[in-house]
Amino acid sequence: MPIRMIVATLMLCGLASSLEAAEKRPNVLFIVSDDLNNMLGCYGDPLAKTPNIDRLAARGVRFDRAYCAFPLCGPSRNALLTGLYPNSTGILANQQIFRQTIPSQVCLPQAFRQAGYFAARIGKLYHYNVPNSIGTNGHDDPASWELELNPAGVDRLEEHPKIFSLTPNQFGGTLSWYASPKSDAQHTDGLEAEDAEWVLERCAKRKDRPFFLAVGFFRPHTPYVSPKTYFDMYPEKDMPVVQGVKEDQADIPAPGLGSYKKEQDKLTDDLRRQARQAYLASISFMDAQVGRVVDALDRLKLSDNTIIVFTSDHGYHMGEHGLWQKMSLFEESARVPLLIVAPGVAAKGAAAKSPMSHIDLFPTLAELCGVKAPANLQGQSLVPMLRDPTVAGRGWAITQVMRGGGPNRASVTTNVGADGPRYFGYTLRTPRWRYTEWDEGKKGRELYDHDADPRELTNLASKPEHAKTIEELSQQVRAAAKTTFPPSGQTPEIQPGVWAPLLTEP
Repeated sequence: MPIRMIVATLMLCGLASSLEAAEKRPNVLFIVSDDLNNMLGCYGDPLAKTPNIDRLAARGVRFDRAYCAFPLCGPSRNALLTGLYPNSTGILANQQIFRQTIPSQVCLPQAFRQAGYFAARIGKLYHYNVPNSIGTNGHDDPASWELELNPAGVDRLEEHPKIFSLTPNQFGGTLSWYASPKSDAQHTDGLEAEDAEWVLERCAKRKDRPFFLAVGFFRPHTPYVSPKTYFDMYPEKDMPVVQGVKEDQADIPAPGLGSYKKEQDKLTDDLRRQARQAYLASISFMDAQVGRVVDALDRLKLSDNTIIVFTSDHGYHMGEHGLWQKMSLFEESARVPLLIVAPGVAAKGAAAKSPMSHIDLFPTLAELCGVKAPANLQGQSLVPMLRDPTVAGRGWAITQVMRGGGPNRASVTTNVGADGPRYFGYTLRTPRWRYTEWDEGKKGRELYDHDADPRELTNLASKPEHAKTIEELSQQVRAAAKTTFPPSGQTPEIQPGVWAPLLTEP
């Protein structure tokens, strides 16, 4: 055989071998909802109608005690996508990205891109100002993606003048809602689902590279806008209103209620019912779009080799403890939904009960896909839990939040504001307890027994019979907090004009 034919044959064999290797590497479909708590059917919510997410849970493992690192969009998403706690990313407020503080850090989608994956983003993965940044890249990271799609629907382009808000013409951080007469396909999340179908069709035709497709849906973030058909699924008269708020608040230290907004004093019981109706409607609308994307994955015969992750950036209050929205350290704000479907690895329809953190997702996906991850990741791999949901793993999760400095915490550049010096609250979640310290306990402590009090209505921190538990958990939360910082001498490289306060161990 001539030398040229031998070389050609070897090249063809090599190409076939590389194509086969590419086809064997799992794809990743990474879906993140915005401001979604655990009001989902698969988590036992009695009202939520979420058939598509529920079916997804039946295909994989549901993590019942999953927690964000910081219940605010920017810090949480940067932690989720870098596998580093906020104290190590240096991102403790919105409108910042880790490239400003740790510019050489390799993040989750970037690691997949460097490993040869086709990395694409649709919608919101890093921080966006919702709704005004819809249709733009927001505070995105260009190094993460080869393809970025930013659709904008009628909810952004046409309907703002029609939206009800507690503070007129303010939507992104204020309770606001609107039952739209327009169809799913005309809304931003509907357009995102359509774009995801298009990207998946492209990926199904390309056998030479696996894909990492991230889809960031905007709902149920305020304003709670969705087609009216979803509002009709939740009659206003059937919406519950949280009762006994004053009694509940009596034993909560002031920082524990620090996320309350003055504008919420305008809420009547009728408005509370309307807000819950609109929030649930937005969840069901988002659920329908998740269904479209997963159906496309199935239709294109990509499911058998695709890992699916579904989560939210943080939890969300609907009146519990008298609070709405986020930025508290209660269960409703710190807890997130998390579903992982990993064909051939994950148990189907199982529930993992041990506490885990968002920062665990990076090492988990890297291990499942054979992707090289940075050595400084602070999370644990969840692969053992996927195989056997009874595995305990780390056994705890830590969440932090910041207090002090006045209402404009995200925009200031000093550590002292109108409300005094800034300080942190840290909360530790174990299988039984939630223990919280505000400013190392100087501004209050909270202890809740989830075996007896899953709604966290009775603060046991001052009870003498729990003094030993308090002592043990105080030591544990402080030790856990120390692990959230980078190793000594490796603090974030703070750039001029970027605020990242208190980057020393507590």
